[in-house]
Amino acid sequence: MFSMVDYYADMGQIGQECSVHEYNMADLELDQVTKVIGYHPRFLDHFLRTQNFIMKGDGPLPYDYRYYLAIIAAARHQCPYLVKMYEKEFLNQGGNPEWLNGLDYIPSKLRAIYEINKILAHRPWLLRKEHIESLTRNKNSWSLSEVVHAMVLLSHFHSLSSFVFSCGLTQKLDGLSSPKFKTTQISTATVNVGGVTTTIPYQPPQPPVQIQPTVQPQKTVLSEIILNSNAAVIAGEFTGSGLTTNVSVNNVVGAGSSTALNGVNNKKNALPSATVEVLMERMKVLSQKQDECTEAELSNRFKSVEMQTAELSTTAPQTPVEVPPVISHYVEDPNFTYQDFARRGAENIPNTFRIQDYSWDDHGYSLVNGLYEDVGTLLDQKFRCAYSLTYFTMGGVKNVDTSKFRRAIWNYIQCIYGIRHDDYDYGEVNQLLDRPLKMFIKTACCFPDRITTKDYDSILVELLDSEKVHVNLMVMEARNQAELLYALREIMRYMT
Repeated sequence: MFSMVDYYADMGQIGQECSVHEYNMADLELDQVTKVIGYHPRFLDHFLRTQNFIMKGDGPLPYDYRYYLAIIAAARHQCPYLVKMYEKEFLNQGGNPEWLNGLDYIPSKLRAIYEINKILAHRPWLLRKEHIESLTRNKNSWSLSEVVHAMVLLSHFHSLSSFVFSCGLTQKLDGLSSPKFKTTQISTATVNVGGVTTTIPYQPPQPPVQIQPTVQPQKTVLSEIILNSNAAVIAGEFTGSGLTTNVSVNNVVGAGSSTALNGVNNKKNALPSATVEVLMERMKVLSQKQDECTEAELSNRFKSVEMQTAELSTTAPQTPVEVPPVISHYVEDPNFTYQDFARRGAENIPNTFRIQDYSWDDHGYSLVNGLYEDVGTLLDQKFRCAYSLTYFTMGGVKNVDTSKFRRAIWNYIQCIYGIRHDDYDYGEVNQLLDRPLKMFIKTACCFPDRITTKDYDSILVELLDSEKVHVNLMVMEARNQAELLYALREIMRYMT
């Protein structure tokens, strides 16, 4: 395995290696997550390979357990979109309908993992090897392979819930199907996952079309917005090394109303934010910087960013959590939510998770692959793709090296969970990520159901929607990796 830093130092273009064919959209219905991740076809390939493998491929857990774990993971973040989607899949896989009445109706073995689900979703640093021991040594015990499979599933759907809310991918609960498209010719990429052919969407080049968005009074919760590709206008071209896209999206709210999510069209409502020009200049200066910090200075800069993060207030007042009735039977202890890893004046602050002591490349990858064959490789490829994906553009400006910006986002997300990359200068975080963007990232990770349209519109106002989606992909994957690092470290401690 390469080290993450060495591998990610090469932020090259992600090539397109999928076969493409034409089909009629009226004949196919795609879930909204797939549509929006489809802005980045190469990542979508890795995402679907991984998701299909952990849900449908060879693995120690029975299929009904897999889909039920997806349900209770999404319910921890109050994500009815995913809960309802996987209730339907659970039944399609022959799951016992009685289980859908709630936690009191499931087997004791499955019920035993709920505490780990709760901790991983909100405060993964509280996980201990004793939690693993309680699963593997009690009546109806779990095998370690089953535990790893469950950890992978839970972290995947916790993180996917963050993506769903931060991109507005929710649906009205009176219908699970994705919004119907008007008949139009688009393309798909065909990939093979474990011998099963999977079709993923790809937007082919089309002439640019200008659509004037209709702006209605702003909704208070972004989760009420439905991304509807009827309103999407794609203008893109393939180059020899990858895809460059220019996307304008109108998000449809209810019937006959819409709110523009294109940052360029929402500058009037946006909070002050660094312009692309300023951001590019800062990245250039940081790339040319030759000074080396001492280990003590690097540690102090991490602690400073960590404390600043703890002082960022969330986007909603701290009130008792009210879980929607439609999913409340899947949620126990709803008031157990994220608590800042480092709080000024707090006692018993957990020790920082140092990557030099336990990393994905040197420890997590081999452990997860040893207990759940092939999943480590799929996860590794997905993490790397999300991190290194680039088209060398930013807000319409071409030939931009965005590696500094992407690394700052990734490392800041993991800082929220108390993880420190020892060789990274966290002073760059404050140079490249402004307060509105930090707030958005923290809310998307920790309280995704609180995301509002104002939050979305306030960040990165000059970037294209496809570029904002990429930021949300990094939120999803960096968070996923953070949860797995804590989980796999405790499994290793239990084994030794």
